[in-house]
Amino acid sequence: MADKRDYYEVLGISKGASEDEIKKAYRSLAKKYHPDINKAPDAAEKFKEINEAYEILSDPQKRANYDQFGFAGNDPNYGGFSQGFSGGFDDINDIFSSFFGGMGGMGGFSQSRSSRRSSSPRKGEDKFMRLTISFMDACFGVKKTITLNVDETCTSCKGSGAASPSDVETCNTCHGSGTVISQQRTAFGVFQTQGVCPDCGGSGRKVRKPCPECSGRGYIRRKTDVDVDIPAGISSGQQLRVQGKGERGENGGPNGDLYIEIIVQPHDKFERDGRNIYLDIPVSAVDATLGTTVDVPTIHGDVAMKIPAGTQNGKQFRLKGKGVKEVNGSRIGDQIVTVNITVDTDLSRKEKELYKQLQEMQGKREGESVWNRFKKSFS
Repeated sequence: MADKRDYYEVLGISKGASEDEIKKAYRSLAKKYHPDINKAPDAAEKFKEINEAYEILSDPQKRANYDQFGFAGNDPNYGGFSQGFSGGFDDINDIFSSFFGGMGGMGGFSQSRSSRRSSSPRKGEDKFMRLTISFMDACFGVKKTITLNVDETCTSCKGSGAASPSDVETCNTCHGSGTVISQQRTAFGVFQTQGVCPDCGGSGRKVRKPCPECSGRGYIRRKTDVDVDIPAGISSGQQLRVQGKGERGENGGPNGDLYIEIIVQPHDKFERDGRNIYLDIPVSAVDATLGTTVDVPTIHGDVAMKIPAGTQNGKQFRLKGKGVKEVNGSRIGDQIVTVNITVDTDLSRKEKELYKQLQEMQGKREGESVWNRFKKSFS
């Protein structure tokens, strides 16, 4: 236990964190270090560490034990103490019962809440995946079909794992409790510990004749296609939740959920910031000087835009309503167009002659040319 990190440190939360804060921190870290997503050599070990911390801190009693006794509070091998205490007790008499249950009428063993939960339905863990979509699909929304391997409750036995209801019987070893009590005689007396029943695996029941459809598992793994509606305006890093497509629940509990992180591919011309789209367009020096009208590409199609005479390099124009719709909202952004004035390098003879004439005319305008104004600024 000496090489373990503090569970609160593992999840990056304070000791006073709420249940929602614990769950939020776990989801974020599990998604980051899941071995299917993170290929770093230590990702699997970190993912295991994160799950261990969440298992303890998400259970109120285990968390209380950890806060009071550290790692030993939930360690079944720690001197016989943890097993009797980890599930929580109704009052102080239960503590003495777990310590001295075999010593001269000190009372029987009180079953912990964790053992009482062992056979109760539990929701499965959530799963995480990433889905890459195009720039345009993110702008306008799209429906994607993904293929998943999902454990679904067997419709034949309804999750019982038995061929018929009469084929389910109470476990004779634990008498339906799902736990067994063992005693250890020491110099200080008889210590009692409890653990999961080895015959029924903690379910408290046994199946005489397994269901032929699922071979007694209670579930069937199916490859299924799931339609995912990706809303218009979604951005990279945002998540979508698909209910019931996570890990299998236990003891008839529901499946966990699937969280899909969206990754948006960049566009080779458009850039996006929130609801706004940005585009740089080239404009010749002649058009910038004299003015013109150009058909500007937008994600909604070409839009005629006027370039006023005398437009300078870097000038920005706004095309209202030509941006992206906000996710689950009604507001639509704009497209910001930036003018980049370009100089032609491949001129015909006639074009060169005209530029030469223009140069000579500017030279005669003493004191008015751009170069002369620049030179005078130094005097």
